[in-house]
Amino acid sequence: MPAEIKCPKCGHEFEPNDAIRDEVQKELRQKMTEWQNQKQKEFETERTKIQKETEEVLRKNIVHDFENKLRLLEQNNKDNEEKLKEARQQQLEFLKKEQELKNKEAELELSVHKKLQEERGKLSEEIRKLEEQRMAARETEFQLRMKEMEEKLDAQKKMAEEMKRKAEQGSMQSQGEVQELALEEMLRTVFPFDTITEVGKGVRGADCIQTVRNNLGQECGKIIFESKRTENFTADWIEKLKTDMHNQGADIAVLVTKTLPKDMSQFGEKQGVYICSFFEVKSLVSVLRNAILKIAEIKKFQENKGDRMNAIYDYVTGLEFRRSLQMMRENFRTLQLQLDKEKEEFEKSWQKKKKMIQTIIDNSSHISGSIEGIAGQDSVDLNLLENSSDKNGEES
Repeated sequence: MPAEIKCPKCGHEFEPNDAIRDEVQKELRQKMTEWQNQKQKEFETERTKIQKETEEVLRKNIVHDFENKLRLLEQNNKDNEEKLKEARQQQLEFLKKEQELKNKEAELELSVHKKLQEERGKLSEEIRKLEEQRMAARETEFQLRMKEMEEKLDAQKKMAEEMKRKAEQGSMQSQGEVQELALEEMLRTVFPFDTITEVGKGVRGADCIQTVRNNLGQECGKIIFESKRTENFTADWIEKLKTDMHNQGADIAVLVTKTLPKDMSQFGEKQGVYICSFFEVKSLVSVLRNAILKIAEIKKFQENKGDRMNAIYDYVTGLEFRRSLQMMRENFRTLQLQLDKEKEEFEKSWQKKKKMIQTIIDNSSHISGSIEGIAGQDSVDLNLLENSSDKNGEES
């Protein structure tokens, strides 16, 4: 059963309902708020009082401490004045001693300066003498180096002129000897049954003789060769080779040349001598060798039909030989293209070597100009492009 509430004024008891409960709670909240506000005011008042009392105590303590510190500062000031007075006295004494020391240093510096002046004069004289000796040594060394440079430049000039001369001439003699050796080596390799004999150096116009042998090792005939590797063809070569052919007892003469006669565009026969390039000689000799072997075979059975030269002439002027030459010409067209290609590569190599020679000459000119700039153009002539004797003659 819900509790009853008794009125404090009239003593009437009644049961609480929601409206009354809300009213009571509202009244209680209001009283609680008023009580809290009251307590807050009392707290603030007490806190203000305590703060004022604390500030007063702190003020008194600060004043007391300030007075103590002031007395200490006054005492320290007196002590500092005494110490400052002593320090000033010590500084005065120090300045006096410092001045005395500066005077002594000035006197010492003056003495040292005089001594240094004397020593500097002696040292300058010694340095001057040493410099004169060094300059004399340098002058001697320079003269020696100049002499050495002149000798080197003279040697380089001679070498450059020699290289230029060899390059311009194309080392014809060396090239000719190389082709001669290559021709002999090729003949020995391609025709191992034959004998390749070098003609003596005293014989002009001929290099080697090929003695043709059959499978039985019997001698059947001879082919004489002359090798030329020059830029121009000389008609006298033909007559000289024909003379050598008769003197050596050869049957056929072959002239291997780099440059064909102007009226010949490829290999062929001219005035009784066969003319071809190095790349054509292998095929030409094969045909000529077969002709010699066949003639020798015919001669063996028909010795009374004429001498060997007539038989060779009949065969060489015959249809079979012309057909063989025609087939060989067709094959030589490919060889001619190869020859042109190698000629082009040789010309490129020639241009490269020529450029190297020009580089040597340019470097020599640079060195010459540097030395002339140091020693003077009238002192030494290092021009590699002119003859020194000619130059002197022009100047005179």
